Amino acid sequence: MLNYQLPRYLPSADELPDTDETPVDNELQELIPGLLKAILLILWGGRMDWLFGIDMGIYYHPDESPIVPDGFLSLGVERFYDEELRPSYVLWDEKVVPILVLEVVSPTYRKEYSDKLVDYEDLGVLYYVIYSSRRRQKTHLEVHKLVDGKYELQLGNPVWLPEIGLGIGCERGNYSGVTREWLYWYDQEGKRYHTPEEQIKEKVAEVLKAQQEARVARQEAQLAKQATQLAQQQTQLAQQRAQKLAQKLRDLGIDPDNLG
Repeated sequence: MLNYQLPRYLPSADELPDTDETPVDNELQELIPGLLKAILLILWGGRMDWLFGIDMGIYYHPDESPIVPDGFLSLGVERFYDEELRPSYVLWDEKVVPILVLEVVSPTYRKEYSDKLVDYEDLGVLYYVIYSSRRRQKTHLEVHKLVDGKYELQLGNPVWLPEIGLGIGCERGNYSGVTREWLYWYDQEGKRYHTPEEQIKEKVAEVLKAQQEARVARQEAQLAKQATQLAQQQTQLAQQRAQKLAQKLRDLGIDPDNLG
């Protein structure tokens, strides 16, 4: 983490701007981290000890411009303080360096492989994730891990992040009505966690399946009831025929109980 001789008085997050006032030039810079955050809100919905910031300034010194990744994850911090949430992420207040930062490479190169990489190394961010769908290589995703103060590229897709308890990777899917390659979270076996849309479809499918099973069960119960009633009717008819036959025998002077 960068070391500064900080002044005694430090501004709070409320006194600092929330971004570097540089607009994104690619919608993916919002959608990709937005999807990752949406999945986390499902996975960790009951936890309040994490924060996933999107296009939020990370302030490391009050007199320096913030670093603004497309997305970042911090663990061991409060998800929000009050109804106003956070306008920015101030390290001297949080005292926790993000464990992961995400940069989505846009058509306008923004020094993801030079200045930002060095900045994140100096801050001590454990995982630096870079995604670019325009890259000619087979993989569009790079996960760099901080080892002895320098980033080392991690192999695989997805890449397991043990300190976070999740894996991160990319594959084709549908989000916000768009079918393309997206970033997702994965479990340790490499199974992808579902998006909110997929979870809703899954729940709807479960409800429909349960309703269908209930209908089938009711139909089977009705058929069983009808079969029981039919068997009872047949038994009653057989008993009636037996009684009539026995009476005819008695009319002929034959005791039916002595037959056979």
